[in-house]
Amino acid sequence: MEKRPKEKGCLTRRQFLLASGGATVTTILFVTFPGSPKAEAVPARLIKYPRKRIARLSQVKQDIPMDFRYPYDDPLHSSSFLVKLGVPAGGGVGRDNDIVAFNNLCTHMGGPLQGTYKKEHKALGPCPFHLTTFDLTKHGMVIAGHATESLPQVTLEVEGDDIYATGLMGLIYGRNSNL
Repeated sequence: MEKRPKEKGCLTRRQFLLASGGATVTTILFVTFPGSPKAEAVPARLIKYPRKRIARLSQVKQDIPMDFRYPYDDPLHSSSFLVKLGVPAGGGVGRDNDIVAFNNLCTHMGGPLQGTYKKEHKALGPCPFHLTTFDLTKHGMVIAGHATESLPQVTLEVEGDDIYATGLMGLIYGRNSNL
């Protein structure tokens, strides 16, 4: 009688159970004991932005954007706007947390968003390049379009009647660093 060679390529039930069991145990061990004995905590790198007065609370009118430049006086990358939405917003300041500020460049390809504020939707856009629209009540989140990142939001502080820009959340289009 002739012996047949053992066929390769077919996974038996026993092999499958052993392999998946080993993978499960390994995963549990990595989740239970994260890191390694030589792992070190890495401190967060904080960047200090300039504090700049950009408006007065008494001058801000609902649904009327006010242009300013931040963090530089560079008209191309620092064009920003402040607007009182009339509804609470993420990152908003003021008595009703409804005053927000954002950079004016679309995060997809840097399209100019000046003059595209839609008061009925509390949105900015559509971008003239690829029609991206951003929700200003939700930290500048993308509503529709090609952009994959939210608008860079200018962080604000109120001191008396003055509104100050104190930083940026997000990267301005066309830059590898905001400062």
